[in-house]
Amino acid sequence: MSTAGLDEFLQVRPRLFRIAYRITGNRHEAEELVQDVWVRWQRTDRTAVTDPQAFLATTVSRLAINVVQSARRRHETAVGPWLSDERVAPGPDPQLSVENQEAFEAAVQLLTETLSPAERATYVLREGFDYPYRQIAELLRIGAPNARQLVKRARNRLAELAPTAG
Repeated sequence: MSTAGLDEFLQVRPRLFRIAYRITGNRHEAEELVQDVWVRWQRTDRTAVTDPQAFLATTVSRLAINVVQSARRRHETAVGPWLSDERVAPGPDPQLSVENQEAFEAAVQLLTETLSPAERATYVLREGFDYPYRQIAELLRIGAPNARQLVKRARNRLAELAPTAG
């Protein structure tokens, strides 16, 4: 395979991984998706691509949604702590690192178990990466009002599950 387009890909690779990971909730699947995007990027006529970062983000988002919606994924059941091998970057305070890891695991589990794939994708792109609704709509090939509605539904579902102060 050629290394043409490598610089553009490497520049956006960490973001692609974060998008894939936040949508799938699985580090291994996210890494596989990023590799799939690389292969597709190599096969793409890059002279026709006006915005490589948007093209790559769109590709990884769609692939991640496909993985989440696949029949294989819908029928899988987790046994035990499904993110036990995932780690948040450790800090100087081990207690804080453990607390961060637990909060991260709970947040990812909440996202993956509560939201539909479309809600999860729009919510992650909006809240996690601050994409404008218009760009989310373009990435996911939906209307901007639909993107707003999906984010609103996701926020509402997550708000319903949030513990109330009392």
